[in-house]
Amino acid sequence: GIGPEVVGAAVRVLESTGLSFRWENETAGAGALATEGTALPERVLTSVRKNKLALKGPTGTPVGSGHRSINVDLRKRLDLYANLRPVKTLPGVKSRYDNVDLIVVRENTEDLYSGLEHVVVPGVVESIKIITEKASTRIARFAFEYARTHGRKRISSVHKANIMKLSDGLFLDCCRAVAKGYPEISYDEIIVDNACMQLVLDPTRFDMLLLENLYGDIVSDLCAGFIGGLGMAPGANIGEDSAIFEAVHGSAPDIAGKNLANPMALILSGAMMLDHLGEHAAAGRVRAAVHAVLREGAKLTRDLGGTAGTIEIAEAIALKVAGA
Repeated sequence: GIGPEVVGAAVRVLESTGLSFRWENETAGAGALATEGTALPERVLTSVRKNKLALKGPTGTPVGSGHRSINVDLRKRLDLYANLRPVKTLPGVKSRYDNVDLIVVRENTEDLYSGLEHVVVPGVVESIKIITEKASTRIARFAFEYARTHGRKRISSVHKANIMKLSDGLFLDCCRAVAKGYPEISYDEIIVDNACMQLVLDPTRFDMLLLENLYGDIVSDLCAGFIGGLGMAPGANIGEDSAIFEAVHGSAPDIAGKNLANPMALILSGAMMLDHLGEHAAAGRVRAAVHAVLREGAKLTRDLGGTAGTIEIAEAIALKVAGA
């Protein structure tokens, strides 16, 4: 799909910071499946393990059949247990909401995404939801540590423990235990269906959301709608040993190769990567350049009401980063 195009745009912007990069380019997804017989070749995992860092374009996943999600496979095999998705209002982007500033923290390795399914009898399929104390505790600790180091004041755990009393109950028990070690951070809990309603009514009432895997996947996409859609939403998958930074959106094969894709989500994910590396000044310049281009409104893709292409937007942002 559009992966190579938006990655190329993000690389152009990151290199305009003046930092020195050495890139290893690896192919996964449909392209790798067609040439190598596997959607996630071992060389991709080897590269990420060696470099501890990756900037990843979107990869397509067949619906109802075919190969397993590359995203899910990468997260599990590299133990990238924390999915971090900031959701912040962007200048010049039309939205029903103002002043949105949310952080979504999603557990990334278990829950129904464990992929444990089987046919009990014809016409009956069973999917197993896995929730563990280890995974729930470490994602809660990640969220509270993030809040502490980034000046966040409140964490809301999102759950369905009124129905799934054991699995979601365990998740809440772990969150409560971790919260006791961070008395300066307010902690509360909200049932997932109510959370969705409250988010749509007023997303500014929330600060940080802490969720299991499935709820986090759904709610983070909902939150992307507050800031202009998935084309504007960056994300990171973080583990103890490595991290992958990626746009939240899909591979959009219908516009692949047409210079139509919006690269801003991956460019902003690249800024998150720079922060992860401690290059905060460069990350700030990238974000400021994105905001300036959005504010001017002259170089926007179709989803933002403009006519500019992927390459033109990347070039406009890169020039601002470089101070040209």
